[in-house]
Amino acid sequence: MSVSITGNATARESLAYVGYLEKKYNRKLKSLDINLNGDYADLNYEFEKAPFERIRRITGYLVGTMDQWNDAKRAEEHDRVKHDTSTGFEKL
Repeated sequence: MSVSITGNATARESLAYVGYLEKKYNRKLKSLDINLNGDYADLNYEFEKAPFERIRRITGYLVGTMDQWNDAKRAEEHDRVKHDTSTGFEKL
């Protein structure tokens, strides 16, 4: 993580800003720019990329994976109608 400070801020103060932002948003910071101007502090920050898991609605259930499904539920998923997702507007 990189921390850039403009103005008079101590290391302890910059760590307090890091802790505040990470606790408030429950995410890890990638970078933080602190611009101190009198009584005001402008914080420009960027978070690390959050892991993303695809969630789909299959046979009435919201699932990420089907690895814990029994044979009947797997067969139900296999037999369902799969709809075409193309819009047909590509030729316009």
